[in-house]
Parts: sequence; C-alpha cells; structure tokens
Amino acid sequence: MTGDVCLSVEHVWKVFGTRPDKAIDMVGRGATREEVHEATGCTVGVRDVSFDVGRGETFVVMGLSGSGKSTLIRCVSRLNEVTSGRVVLDGQDLTAMSDDQLRQVRRHKMSMVFQHFGLFPHRRVIDNAAYGLEIQGVDKDERYERATRVLEVVGLKGWEQSYPQQLSGGMQQRVGLARALTVDPEILFFDEPFSALDPLIRRDMQDELIRLQETLQRTIVFITHDFAEAIKLGDRIAIMKDGAFDQVGTATELITEPATDYVQEFTKEIPKAKVLTTAAVLKPGQGAPNGRTVRLDDTIEGLLPALLDDDSEIWVEDSDGRTVGVVDRQAVAKALEPDR
Repeated sequence: MTGDVCLSVEHVWKVFGTRPDKAIDMVGRGATREEVHEATGCTVGVRDVSFDVGRGETFVVMGLSGSGKSTLIRCVSRLNEVTSGRVVLDGQDLTAMSDDQLRQVRRHKMSMVFQHFGLFPHRRVIDNAAYGLEIQGVDKDERYERATRVLEVVGLKGWEQSYPQQLSGGMQQRVGLARALTVDPEILFFDEPFSALDPLIRRDMQDELIRLQETLQRTIVFITHDFAEAIKLGDRIAIMKDGAFDQVGTATELITEPATDYVQEFTKEIPKAKVLTTAAVLKPGQGAPNGRTVRLDDTIEGLLPALLDDDSEIWVEDSDGRTVGVVDRQAVAKALEPDR
C-alpha cells in the first residue's frame, strides 16, 4: 500500500434477506452460501471483508460473476447499505452518516464510473462532464471552464458541443471519466467500466487511465473480472470468491505465492515474464556496473534479449541510479519454471 490510508473497510458484510443475523451466524460456523440460503432465504453478498487503500493507490478487486465484487463496491460507496461493519473515508465513517452528510461526501469527495456510461443523451458533452459541478451549485462559467480542462485531459478537446450519440463507445466512456474527474474527487470507484468496449478501445482506455493516474494520483478502487486488466492497472489486487477475499497482494505476489488453489487457477495462464520484475530475481552483487544495467522495476521480458546475448550478470539499479544487485540466466530460468 502506498502513502497514508485514504479508505478503510472494516469487517463489512452484506446480506440480502430478512434474517441477516442468522445468516452471519451460520457463515461463522462454517456454512456455505448455498446452505445459508436454503436455511434462511438470505443471500450473503459480501462476507467479512476488510482492506485499506492508500492515498494515490489503485486497488483492484477481481473475481468471476457472482463473486460479490460489484456488491462490495456498492457497499463501500454506500449505494448499498452494509449489514455489518464500517467504511471510513478520510477519517469519516460513511456507514454512520445521515443522508444529507452522505450526499455532501458524494458531491465533493467521491465519484463513480460504471460499465454503462449513463450519459444524458439530450445534453452536450460539456454539460455531461460538468453535471457534478452543476449539482454542487457551481456557476455556469466556472463549471464549463473546469469541465473543458478535464475534457482536454481525457482527449476530448473539440468535442465539447457534441452530443453523446455522435461519439464512439470509447469516447462516451471518456465523457463518463471526465464527469467523474471534474468534481476533483478524493476517491474514484470504477465498476467494470471498460467491459463493454471492444478490445482495442478497452486497451486504449486502460492506457488512458494509467496516464491519468500518473498525472493526477487519485485513489482508485477498480472492479474487474479480467486478471490481465487487474495486473495492468493495479498497485495491489484482491481476488474475491463467494463474497470474501482469497488473497490480496501485488501481481508478483499473487503469481509467485498464490495462497489458494483458486488464486493459482486465476494466475496460471498469465505469462510470468510480462509481470515479474527484476526485483523478483535479484541477487546480491557488488562492484561497478559493466555497461549493462537494468532498472529494479523492469520486467523479466525486457531482460531476456540482454540475457540471451550475454552469459554474464546484468547489474540492477534502483530509481535513484544506485546499484542494488545483479540478475543472471539461472535466476530468471528458475523464476519462469512452470511449477513455481
């Protein structure tokens, strides 16, 4: 986790039905979702989930359909009321807020981007992007000025006077992103925002989000069912199953040290060379670099041409240019073994 804590989720449960206490008690005694539903008629959507998100971190929650990930993000943003537990944003307990207090937080501190764009078809791009500021009561000139700046940031300069139906799907999603960013939120919630896009447009939107995050450094909670998307975007990733987290960690940790068979199944098809960095294969070494150096955060894939060309060790430097060790063929080969 990077930086201080922006969002803290503490033992959150979400149970749909009229006997939530009985359902929670049964889960605590080892009952499955199916057994709970059969005995109580309740559905356990989220089961005792806790995590922190650092300020400026992109925290990805991924899992298959029905795992509870979308229910979780709706609880965290309090679109759904939690059955039990707390959600704390910047020291404020969202779960204890009145409707008026929560409304103010939503207007000023948080934004959501959904899979379905939710744009107003009868309103121009500039008005869609400025909608959050309009709700805040910001005057027209100021909200147009701020929305125009954000539309340029997301690559929509010149489209301000167009209507949503005149834009491609990817451009419409950019408008949705601009609408979320225009209010300058503390935290952004993304619920599978790129799932409905064509693969090439989806990749472009992922790259755009990475670029924006490098510039704006917002706190992000991102929901996806695609592990490749998760490792591309996430600083840390939570694998969710049956309403609970199986494991939370970096992409490298999930791939090299899967905590459960479920996590291992998710990660086994991911090419390790594209994810693992030199940090995963670093060996102690001293002396002056011999002309071949790589960075600590370079992927193994980027090392392979140099290793194939030269049997010797390659020196590794950190972000400040300090030599921190070496990598060699043997260490890389071991890291890429299929049974690791």
